[in-house]
Amino acid sequence: MSGNTTEGHLHPLSQMIWQVTEIFKELGFSVAEGPEVETEFYNFDALNVPKDHPARDMQDTFWLKPNALGQLLRTHTSPVQIRHMQTHQPPIRIIVPGKVFRFEATDATHEAQFYQLEGLMIGDDVSMIQLKGTLEYFLKRLFGDEVKIRLRSSYFPFVEPGVEVDMSCGNCAGKGDLATGRCPVCKGTGWIEVMGAGMVHPHVLQAAGLDASKWRGFAFGVGLDRLVMMKRGIDDIRLLYSGDERFLKQF
Repeated sequence: MSGNTTEGHLHPLSQMIWQVTEIFKELGFSVAEGPEVETEFYNFDALNVPKDHPARDMQDTFWLKPNALGQLLRTHTSPVQIRHMQTHQPPIRIIVPGKVFRFEATDATHEAQFYQLEGLMIGDDVSMIQLKGTLEYFLKRLFGDEVKIRLRSSYFPFVEPGVEVDMSCGNCAGKGDLATGRCPVCKGTGWIEVMGAGMVHPHVLQAAGLDASKWRGFAFGVGLDRLVMMKRGIDDIRLLYSGDERFLKQF
């Protein structure tokens, strides 16, 4: 065997999936999986996405032909929520790391395929405070104890109320401005938007066969590629899929 053989290692995305999985296991979450080829029911209908929602258009979705069954490449990992709730009784605590697909132009921050992490917790007394505490614990474990988070009201069809989750900028310690000028990472705001979340919409619970008058839950979704880029200081998502060993050997 050649003495020049080098030892391989996990891709930075695989490293991130392993790391976040271990963090959520500490909180009692297990990993769930589902198909990448989905139906319109699981990807949109059961998640309370209106029939005229732009996400259903070809601009966002890879529809598969022949399309008699409404098959598509999943645009998020949220369909696994429905499938899991249909086959498991609460209490439920799952995360769903997996690949998703969007029909959009590729640039430094967008890819036609990327990885997402979905989280779901269902019980009889689940609250927004538990959601905030869970995400705060996760982000502090991933980025450091100095991290702060805030929730901003937002709209997503599958949660009500819905929120955007921001994390204090690690580059400027949340101050917004560095001694040399405006922070290039947060653009001077002191905050970085990291994910969407909220309380599971009653229609979603009903579509999955759960009694919405008895059960409550929260859900969240975050781009794993984005977390890798933030943690590793990568400025172009396309590098993660380039297969360039010079890039991958850095991690």
